[in-house]
Amino acid sequence: MKIISIRPAPPGGNTLARFDAELAPGIRAYGLRLVQAQAGLRVFGASIAGGSSVTFVPEVAARLAQLAQGEIARDDRAKETA
Repeated sequence: MKIISIRPAPPGGNTLARFDAELAPGIRAYGLRLVQAQAGLRVFGASIAGGSSVTFVPEVAARLAQLAQGEIARDDRAKETA
């Protein structure tokens, strides 16, 4: 599992970033949201016609959140040294 690309969200909301991930070789999910919720970080798929385009079991969602958070931190460190 890996992050393909990540885009920080504008400040002022609970969404920290939108990202694309390769869940397994050849299986990709686009437009995922990393959200800061009261219970911690959550990952949501894009909405289609009022429903979810994809859902994740808690272990997969936690791993995606961890990977996305790491990418945000890595980008922040790169900006500080630039």
